[in-house]
This record gives sequence, C-alpha cells and structure tokens, in this order.
Amino acid sequence: MDTELRGKVALITGGASGIGLGIAKVLASEGVHVAIAGLDPDPAAIAQLCSLGVRVEAMDIDVSKEERVMEMVQRTLSVFGGIDLYVNNAAGAWHQPVTRLDSETLVKTMATNLYACVWACREISKHMIERRSGSIVIIGSTAMLTPLYRESAYRTSKAGLMYYAEVLAIELAPYRVRVNVIIPGFHLTKLSSEGLGPEALQKILGEIPLRRPGRVEEIGYQAAVLLSDKLSGYTTGASIIIDGGLHLRPLPFYSEKELLALNTLPKV
Repeated sequence: MDTELRGKVALITGGASGIGLGIAKVLASEGVHVAIAGLDPDPAAIAQLCSLGVRVEAMDIDVSKEERVMEMVQRTLSVFGGIDLYVNNAAGAWHQPVTRLDSETLVKTMATNLYACVWACREISKHMIERRSGSIVIIGSTAMLTPLYRESAYRTSKAGLMYYAEVLAIELAPYRVRVNVIIPGFHLTKLSSEGLGPEALQKILGEIPLRRPGRVEEIGYQAAVLLSDKLSGYTTGASIIIDGGLHLRPLPFYSEKELLALNTLPKV
C-alpha cells in the first residue's frame, strides 16, 4: 500500500545503526529523504541509504547536548528546506544498582534518552506548527512495561518519553501535527545484545511468546505506517507495542512441550 511519503524529509536520531537504521531504510525505500544524526555515523550504513535513490545527510551529533540538538535541527532545515517527519530514536544505557546509581550516570541517561527528545521536539514543533503539518514518532522501550534489575535510570528515562509524548500530541493536534510512540521489545542491536552470550540469549528468547528477537525493519514498517497521513491520519497519542508478546510474560507454569500440547488438535 502506498504510504504517500515519497519526497518528504525525515530526521532520524540514531539512524545509522540498529532500530534507527531499520526505520531509515524503510523510509528511504518509500522515497523519503533522510537526515541521520548520531555518534560516528557508519559510512557503510549511509552508503546503503544512498543506494535507495534518496538524498541523505549524515551528522555526527551528541544528542545529550542541547546546543548540538539545536544545531541538528537547523542543519536539517538548511540542507533540505524543511522537516516533514521526525523519529526520536537515539538512546543510551548505563545500568547501575539503585544503591550505586551516581549522578553522572543518571544525568547522562536522562539527557540522552529523554531531554534530547524534548529539545528536538521543541525546535521541530515550531517548524511544523508554522507549516500546519508534520508527524513525529518517538521510540520507547518495553523497559517501560517490564522492570529489570539495574535499569532504574534507563527505565525512568523511557517511561518519561511516554508521558511527554501525550502532552506533545494534544498541544500539536490543533496544527495537524501527529505524535505517536513505538515500544520495541528485544531486538538484536548493539545496545541490547552487547556482552550477551548464547545462554543468556536463549533465556531471553524463552521469555518471548513468539520465541524470537525482533527484526529492525519490523519497527521500520510500523514507523512508516504511523508517519503516513494517508494510513494513520486519525492516529495521534497512540502507543504501539512491537515485542513478540514480551510485555505479557506468562508465568512459567508450563514446559514448552506442555504449552504446545494445550492447543494441539487431536488427530482424526
């Protein structure tokens, strides 16, 4: 189905790797010109996007710094002349137990994951309000739904995105600017799988009802749908969970064999 996104301009933070790159590839395949902002954008990833026949602008930006976020927005506007779509995806994770959580880690986590989104949306909203159009997708995390040890700073930052997005959605709605949230589950990205051994991976997959990690392009497809006024023109303030059922996490009362037997039809 045609998304009617061709020719539009998208700014994507953290767009040169992981979920951000998955989103960028899908949008580029729809004919969207993309600006990518993040730390040390991968030249190979940028080349992949360029090969899809769209204009690509890569920026080495530390989004935890307010002045760099403002620079990011202004540079995108200068290069492309406008921003139609914004995807807030950049994130960092520095985990510590609650009794050892230091101020540096807390501030860095909040600045990268939450404040950066607020700063970017503040600047981009001014532009979208003036044009009376635009669409924003904010990438959350199932950390918002399922607590994990040592993730107090990360979980707080991601939960904050949800509540910020709701206020952003209602304030921008009169200007025909839509805001939605995607909540990804476990994907094999650098952020989620760093230091993850085979045994730990299998344990995680055992907690996911679909028994597999997500593919980054699956987030990209959903982002394209939400960003499209044609496909999601009446959708704002929504949160879409894409996690293979991880947030459901059934209690382990059944073995895999017993679970499969529950709904295996008897042979006739």
